[in-house]
Amino acid sequence: MAQVRNIRPGYTVIHPNRDKALCKLTRLLVVLLLLASVALMLIVTIGGWSKLQGLKPVNFVWCAVYLVIAGYIWRWARGLLPIAAALAILLLIVAVIAGLGLAGASWSDRNHSGFASPESLLGGNGLTPSTLSFLTILLIPLEAALIMVAMIGFSQGWNVEKEVPREEAKKRGSRPVQQGPKAAMV
Repeated sequence: MAQVRNIRPGYTVIHPNRDKALCKLTRLLVVLLLLASVALMLIVTIGGWSKLQGLKPVNFVWCAVYLVIAGYIWRWARGLLPIAAALAILLLIVAVIAGLGLAGASWSDRNHSGFASPESLLGGNGLTPSTLSFLTILLIPLEAALIMVAMIGFSQGWNVEKEVPREEAKKRGSRPVQQGPKAAMV
């Protein structure tokens, strides 16, 4: 059952922190970092398809989850920021292991003679091992940045609400959350 919010007549509820330029920039950075992560994961997955070891479907699910999270964060869903950071920590660990060859052969080891070149998911030659190695290692600072920016965003209080007169909300240019004497909470 939805909670009921009693708002005084002539007042509306706004989110004052969402109007700050730093909060808007943080939200934009989190979404861009999520989208860049998806792009890199898809390029590595599709470009090195024949040489990937297991978890191929997980890569696509991970990309889909990142896209959904990016969509909700774009709509100011502060609660998904720690989830984005947690997934970024997991991907950071995978990228370190895969990029640095901690589990055996890395992409850069496949540049030597005796290794077949990867084939792409779409058929034909995939990306070169050195390109795949570079993109995998590029995920490391990208995920570290995502973790940091997501946690900064979580501390900014996007969810803080304030009840103000409607005229003041119009002056501020804030979008009201709910109007009316008894509006359901969002």
